[in-house]
Amino acid sequence: MFFEGHDGTRLWYEEYGQGETLVFVSSAMLPTDMWEYQIPFFVDRGFRCVTFDRRGHGRSDRPPAGYDYDSTADDLAALLDHLDLRRVTLVGHSMGGAEIARYLARHGSGRVARAAFIAAMLPFLKLTDDNPSGLPEAAFEASLALLRTDRPRWMARQAQVFFATHLGNNDISPLMVDFTIAQCLSCAPYATLQVQQAIFHTDHRAGLREIDVPTLIVHGAADFTAPIDVTGRRTAELIPGAVYKEYPTAGHGIYASHHAQLNADLLEFLKS
Repeated sequence: MFFEGHDGTRLWYEEYGQGETLVFVSSAMLPTDMWEYQIPFFVDRGFRCVTFDRRGHGRSDRPPAGYDYDSTADDLAALLDHLDLRRVTLVGHSMGGAEIARYLARHGSGRVARAAFIAAMLPFLKLTDDNPSGLPEAAFEASLALLRTDRPRWMARQAQVFFATHLGNNDISPLMVDFTIAQCLSCAPYATLQVQQAIFHTDHRAGLREIDVPTLIVHGAADFTAPIDVTGRRTAELIPGAVYKEYPTAGHGIYASHHAQLNADLLEFLKS
């Protein structure tokens, strides 16, 4: 099914089940299919699950603009308006978590009951004078240069640590790694470049301090893609009253590698 984004872009969405609504916001480069371990679990427990493909991703249109966080947060707002969703729980992974933060900053919490940030790219990744724990821009530009030169190779390098399989205790097969690479490569190449720029350069700190709904933060201590000292732990410090859970052996792909634990923690959060 399709709805119109904030500027008329045609975006794909799916919904399953009945009951209290959960809206899942996907990671950069990944389509709605990434939530295959969450949606059946929560539908079976009496929840309505909604998810959508970001512009340039999955089955959605591939416009030449609108990949900044303001635009993608406005697309999320368009989905909530289209379905007239209220008292929803927003669950976002990686870039999806940051989109939720930007949505709350731009549109408020009138339609939102709770928010869950899973391995979220928050609060601000770039090293600056007032963000000394950030990552150097030179390192980001070197990574982006490889992405521009050999996108499949860049994806394969990222996948080596995405699930933290090097720790030897995550039940992720080589087929799952290959499948995730293929999903990421389905994203429009231009969109891939644009969302990487948004992820690195956008500062969400001010908005996080104003979040006024119950918030769950889940992050892996072995997350190389979004290092926990730069992201998860700092996000927990900025959001008043947030529930923070840290998984010692989890990498960035926590939604799959630790899905049983993550689903249980999300369910506990929903019932609290």
